[in-house]
Amino acid sequence: MRIILLGAPGAGKGTQSTRILDKYAIPYISTGDIFRKEVLKDTDFGKEIQRYIDKGLLVPDHITLEIVQERLSQDDCKDNYLLDGFPRTVLQAKMFDEIVLDTKNPVQVVINLDIKEDLLIERLTGRQICRTCGSIYHKVNKPSHVEGICDKCGSKLVEREDDKIENVRVRLREYNNRTKPLISFYRKKGLLVNIDASQDADVIFEEISKILEGLQ
Repeated sequence: MRIILLGAPGAGKGTQSTRILDKYAIPYISTGDIFRKEVLKDTDFGKEIQRYIDKGLLVPDHITLEIVQERLSQDDCKDNYLLDGFPRTVLQAKMFDEIVLDTKNPVQVVINLDIKEDLLIERLTGRQICRTCGSIYHKVNKPSHVEGICDKCGSKLVEREDDKIENVRVRLREYNNRTKPLISFYRKKGLLVNIDASQDADVIFEEISKILEGLQ
């Protein structure tokens, strides 16, 4: 199965991706995860990425496409993959179509997690992350057992720079201007399925599972 997961920042793509991987064990390609790993390495490439992230802006297409193309060229992605956080623009989507045309592994379904903007702001501004193991928490919806401390590894939790309210608004504006048009793009291709992302995570995953079972 070859899947793209769409949704605004805070829509729950990370949560649902984890569940999909646990159940179906397919290769996972998250540009956000790849970017964060590069930032943690403190390479020149990582520092370049961080400058965009800190401003709430999208990483440029040429950087993102290079990363995705390299990952898709690996053997485990020949028949299955889950893309999270890519494509983020219609231009990226068109360029991605050319990549998968060459490899003959086109997308089968695009799942869009649809949610209102005021709820997204509430979710994002309460988010905390462990910079050691990458676990994600929320001050209201998913707090750690000990305030400010990761349940898994005991490291300190921090608020990401891009989760501060001023940068959240920039990220949502970027999403609305550049990424949201993908919904229409994939709807015209007959690949899009919308899911209400304001529902409980278990309900959302049940709906996703029904869609994916149809691909097998």
